[in-house]
Amino acid sequence: MRFTAVLMLVLAAVGLSGCASKFKTYNGPEVTRVLVYKENRKMYLMHNEEVLASYEIGLGFAPVGDKEIEGDGKTPEGDYVIDRRNPNSEFHLSIGVSYPNDEDRENAKALGERPGGDIFIHGRPWKYRSGGQDWTAGCIAVTNDEIEDIYAMVRNGTLISIYP
Repeated sequence: MRFTAVLMLVLAAVGLSGCASKFKTYNGPEVTRVLVYKENRKMYLMHNEEVLASYEIGLGFAPVGDKEIEGDGKTPEGDYVIDRRNPNSEFHLSIGVSYPNDEDRENAKALGERPGGDIFIHGRPWKYRSGGQDWTAGCIAVTNDEIEDIYAMVRNGTLISIYP
C-alpha cells in the first residue's frame, strides 16, 4: 500500500513537470509575417491578412526613433527576418531579428559607429520586472508565457516589419 502511494506521487510529479515545459507545440495556420507598431506598443502575428495573435510589447529604453548605433537603446525600424532561436536565453526564450542589414551597417559606418546587433523578441525574467514598459537594450519584450507561444508559432525565415 505504501509503495503504491509513493509510486502515485512520483508519477504525478513526472506528469506535472511535463506541463511545466516552456516548449509548446503549435499546429495552427502558418505565421506569414510579424508586425510591430512601436508607437502603439503592439505586435501582431499574421497569417496573410488574418491576425492570429496580438501582444502588448516593451521596447528599448529609448523607444522613439530608429536604431542607428550600438548602445542607443532604440528598437530598429524596417523589414527584417526572424533568423535564429535561443532556447537557453537569459530572457526565458528568444527569437532573433536579422538586424543589422546592409543599410543599417552603412548608416552606422557613415556616423563612424557600429550598428549594434543581438536584437530579439524575448520574455521578461524576474530580475527585469521593475524596468518599466520600455527597458530593453533595443529588443521587443513580451511576457514569458507569451514568448512561449510566439516561439512555437513563428518559424525562422518569417518576415518581421517594425514600424515607428
